[in-house]
Amino acid sequence: MKRQRNTAKFTIGEQVRHRVYGFRGVVFDVDPEFNNSDEWYQSIPAESRPRKDQPFYHLFAESTEHSPYVAYVSEQNLVPDEDDDPISHPEMFDYFDGQENGRYVPRMLLN
Repeated sequence: MKRQRNTAKFTIGEQVRHRVYGFRGVVFDVDPEFNNSDEWYQSIPAESRPRKDQPFYHLFAESTEHSPYVAYVSEQNLVPDEDDDPISHPEMFDYFDGQENGRYVPRMLLN
């Protein structure tokens, strides 16, 4: 049986919400499967540890409990964010040029 490549459900610039913890974020990078340290992975309680063979997302995240931070989240733990309020993370301005049609528009990189 041929292994199917993981196709990311969410794209760069999309606003998402963590299905368990409720924090919101904007996708700024996607790994087709887990690509972080084993130490990070083992720090997640075994009963809630996500599968490694799925897309993982780098997010500019915000919550009411924390100052803005960067999160690394498995696809199974994300849902589309239905909140129209913008995400206010200071690093976003380095990556995005504002919003268009409900998505953040990635900045064009100059060579």
